[in-house]
Amino acid sequence: MPEQVTPYKSAGENKKQQVARMFNNIAHRYDFLNHFLSLGIDRSWRKAAIQQLQVEQPKVILDIATGTADLAIEAMRLKPVKIFGIDISVDMLELGKKKIKSRQLSDVIELLEGDSENLIFEDNKFDAVTVAFGVRNFEHLQKGLQEIYRVLKPGGKLVVLEFSHPKQPLMRSLYKFYNSRITPFFGKIISKDAAAYTYLNESIQAFPSGEAFLTELKKVGFIETTAKTMTFGIVSIYCGKKA
Repeated sequence: MPEQVTPYKSAGENKKQQVARMFNNIAHRYDFLNHFLSLGIDRSWRKAAIQQLQVEQPKVILDIATGTADLAIEAMRLKPVKIFGIDISVDMLELGKKKIKSRQLSDVIELLEGDSENLIFEDNKFDAVTVAFGVRNFEHLQKGLQEIYRVLKPGGKLVVLEFSHPKQPLMRSLYKFYNSRITPFFGKIISKDAAAYTYLNESIQAFPSGEAFLTELKKVGFIETTAKTMTFGIVSIYCGKKA
């Protein structure tokens, strides 16, 4: 993904710093906007992503770009022993911690500030790694994927939930209009950060979705890679295993 796709086009900050600032800025309205702009379908997307791990039943899970911890909380359906969630946005993490505490899940889910491209964990630690709407924000996609591969156990599974490009022409046109006009309009009004939801559309357009992303996974060493589209191709669930 081109590194020049950044939220604020600021010469003084790299992409990682800008993304952290963006999510800190919109954290207070992030969950509401997710549900509002997706018409509530985002919940079913996360549920479907976690279902990809039903067979494996991972005991130790890492959720990268965990944000306010929605995917980590959904992963509790797998009855894991431990879930670590990491994110570079401290404000998002604070909201996630409040959610986890209110649901009395603090003994299983632990949220940490961390960089997806320089993971603090040792090699071969996790049975599964999940990422929901986060790989688009990696400053260096291959480096982030390499780190995921490193911390997975041999045979461990990666599940990525990410926006993609609908193939059907009419749906693709409607989706592009929605993301380029409707999403930034409401995003600006509700979050007070116009750049954040313009960046959302730009980063979706720049992301190597479908077979292109599977190629990126294979470059790192992932095997048994698959891509499953949902909701007319608006999102995709990508899976791969560590050899």
